[in-house]
Amino acid sequence: MTSQDLLAQYGPRESMDYDVVIVGAGPGGLSTAIRLKQLAAQQGTEVSVVVLEKGSEPGAHTLSGAVMDPRALTELFPDWKERGAPLNQPVSGDEVLILSQTGAKRTPDFLVPECFHNDGNYVVSLGAFTRWLGEQAEALGVEIFPGFTAAEVLHDEQGRVRGVATGNLGLGKDGEPTDHFQLGMELCGKYTIFAEGARGHLGKQLIAHFKLDAGRDPQSYALGIKELWEIDPAKARPGLVVHTAGWPMDTETYGGGFLYHLEGNKVTLGFVTGLDYKNPWLSPFEEMQRWKTHPAIRAHLEGGKRIGYGARAITAGGILSLPKLVFPGGALVGCDAGTLNAARIKGSHAAIKTGMLAAEAAFEALAAGRSHDELDAYPAAFEQSWLHAELMRSKNFKQWFKKGFHVGSLMTGVEHWLLPKLGVDTPPWTVHRPAPDHLYLRAAAECSPIDYPKPDGQLTFDRLSSVFISNTNHEENQPAHLTLKDASVPVQLNLAKFAGPEARYCPAGVYEFVKNDDQSDRLQINAQNCVHCKTCDIKDPTQNIVWVTPEGGGGPNYAGM
Repeated sequence: MTSQDLLAQYGPRESMDYDVVIVGAGPGGLSTAIRLKQLAAQQGTEVSVVVLEKGSEPGAHTLSGAVMDPRALTELFPDWKERGAPLNQPVSGDEVLILSQTGAKRTPDFLVPECFHNDGNYVVSLGAFTRWLGEQAEALGVEIFPGFTAAEVLHDEQGRVRGVATGNLGLGKDGEPTDHFQLGMELCGKYTIFAEGARGHLGKQLIAHFKLDAGRDPQSYALGIKELWEIDPAKARPGLVVHTAGWPMDTETYGGGFLYHLEGNKVTLGFVTGLDYKNPWLSPFEEMQRWKTHPAIRAHLEGGKRIGYGARAITAGGILSLPKLVFPGGALVGCDAGTLNAARIKGSHAAIKTGMLAAEAAFEALAAGRSHDELDAYPAAFEQSWLHAELMRSKNFKQWFKKGFHVGSLMTGVEHWLLPKLGVDTPPWTVHRPAPDHLYLRAAAECSPIDYPKPDGQLTFDRLSSVFISNTNHEENQPAHLTLKDASVPVQLNLAKFAGPEARYCPAGVYEFVKNDDQSDRLQINAQNCVHCKTCDIKDPTQNIVWVTPEGGGGPNYAGM
């Protein structure tokens, strides 16, 4: 049954009106809400703000390394330390390692590019930080609705965005209403801010609908796969930040590892793989497991225990891929727009800053009695901000690595080590990228298969045991949220030409090619395993897979991540 059929039978939907509706209770969305309330309090006025969050609580779906630059947080809350923000572990040291299969060469400190310096930053659990940020927002009067998905963008007669509709509840696998069916509701705002994170379901639609990416480079993504370990106290080095390049990636494939020592004998580590990789036999999950076996990484982990797992796509195209930030009735902030700085491997400070800038523009418009127009003050303020200057310095980072590891490493040194010493803030040249990530995949016959070692269950693991500790759960009797435009494509094209890359690029075991009784192949989709990383929506070579929102509250429930 289609949405229109459901509306005809059960409608109309209930509606609630707010000044500002925000989609996503991550750092960007919550900072938008907080700044709106701060401005209202300063002016002695009222602004009604609601935040929708598809996870079971703020932070449940939040995943990042993470090393946080507190600059934007200090602007939002100058007294964040007194408020108890969980930035407990300052960075105590940086190591940049170039790995061969068995060896590691440490880059001398004086040669480490500026973008990899972390003085004044903190090793954090971004999930814990987001939960704290949610508490600050609620204390200011922000309404937060966890467990509610924003499933549909609502437009008025002029085509302007007027809010969002939440997903219907109680649909069966066949799409038909069950006895527990409940129609979604409309949340309408004078402005709607989208802060869904990388490859946002609605953000993607808005970018296409309003052609916000016209004239921009195609967006680029990476997949970050992360684990949390409790380690031997004798090996704990609180505040140590380790980044690696080289092995196990070949010189044509963008990728690298991170390992950060938290407080409490915890280590967060992971591997990032550029989703423009060419070899369809490559598995980002298996590469991450293989990377842990390197002596330089194994030394931190042996004798410890893995206690958390997760995966998330990363918007990494930088400022050259940044879409227009505003449209009639709303705006994009944070990774929904793509403001992460891939050179610094940091995005939370950018999400907070863009959220604040969008809030200031929206508050100014509301105070002037405007609604549903374009918040032009937001991109204007962004272009004058320190964040814009920071992103301009890193504008070529990912593009250079498209040309291979050696070129990327050399030009990162030139742009982030040499030019700053010469007093040049922004590279005087610009490097563009020609195509989106999914077009780079080569035919399987043109590439060499990769023989990955079997997991040992101590240091390396399989997908299903990993998904288990991500606390992922979906209501079983609901329509699959991983949809196919054409059900014949996975076997007839993806399997035939690319050897079924879905089974390898998914870090959660969602996609599996199995045999029918007549020995023909079919794609089985284990949607209950999905950790909402969005990799399939990005990397599928024919763009046949479309990720849509499941019922609210489903998905991973990250603890300590």
